[in-house]
Amino acid sequence: MTKLTLGIETSCDETGVAVTSGRRVLSNVVTSSLHLHKKYGGVVPEIASRYHVEYIVEVVKEALKAAGKNISDIELVAVTNGPGLVGALLTGISFAKALSYGRRIPVIGVNHVLAHLYSAFLNEGEVPRFPFVGLVVSGGHTALFHCKDVDRKSLLGQTQDDAVGEAYDKVAKILGLGYPGGPIVERTARMSNGSSGINFPKSYLGKDSLDFSFSGIKTAVLYYVRESPVKSVPDVCHAFQEAVLDVLVEKTIAACARTKSASVVVGGGVAANKRLRSKLIEAGSFNGFKVFFPEFRYCLDNGAMIGVMGGELYKRGHRSDLHLNAEPNLKA
Repeated sequence: MTKLTLGIETSCDETGVAVTSGRRVLSNVVTSSLHLHKKYGGVVPEIASRYHVEYIVEVVKEALKAAGKNISDIELVAVTNGPGLVGALLTGISFAKALSYGRRIPVIGVNHVLAHLYSAFLNEGEVPRFPFVGLVVSGGHTALFHCKDVDRKSLLGQTQDDAVGEAYDKVAKILGLGYPGGPIVERTARMSNGSSGINFPKSYLGKDSLDFSFSGIKTAVLYYVRESPVKSVPDVCHAFQEAVLDVLVEKTIAACARTKSASVVVGGGVAANKRLRSKLIEAGSFNGFKVFFPEFRYCLDNGAMIGVMGGELYKRGHRSDLHLNAEPNLKA
């Protein structure tokens, strides 16, 4: 039975709340403390936590108003319980448990990483079908999964050091471009004609490995910038981005071949990268698999992906209770 669900996401710097019913998103409100972190070059956990505490009630009110619903209409509350920043997670979980207790409605914890993959199911029009290969690419996570259902998946490979979004941030810092690095590096790379001849190393970690490693390329960029007498920032960004995305695409192709999958679903903040989208779609056309990306509004952290996935898990018999706690290192 479909329940009207309040989805709450507070794993990092976004405070996201949505009202969902099945796959229908009735409202999706997000506010972020990103502007407070920029001068530090990264997310400061204490600042993020305090921001959630200050704004979560107002974001919930706005989400309910946008959906045309009252708090008494909510039948299920779904909340991210990990992975993420422990203080940030606790804010959302505490609110969700209080609402569950006060309204006597069920609460369910949702894995933030897997919810990113479920974002593509929120799209208007065609949506993925199970099974598929899932690629999560964000500031904190880079992983490949074989997904057989909402609650049935296996990990195929993951980063052994930096996440891809983290590598973008660090390269942007090396080049003095600011934070967050992903959008800035992508925009700057478009200014290059791609003929610089700069080649950064690609780490594949062995012939059959589906794991990732991006720390080496970050170091290679640092050494290049220090030692090269001629430095075109757009050319460096282009070379870095092509090397990183080539690895993502080639590992995804290998994952599809290994699992005999005809579909790929991409989720996470880096899923908004247009160059990644074009490279994966081209690879899918050549290798016989279809690629699904979330709409841009669902790439970053949001409550809609939590609400919709939580509702699906609840229908399949999954339950949480008031002992639900933050799991900052929760495995997908």
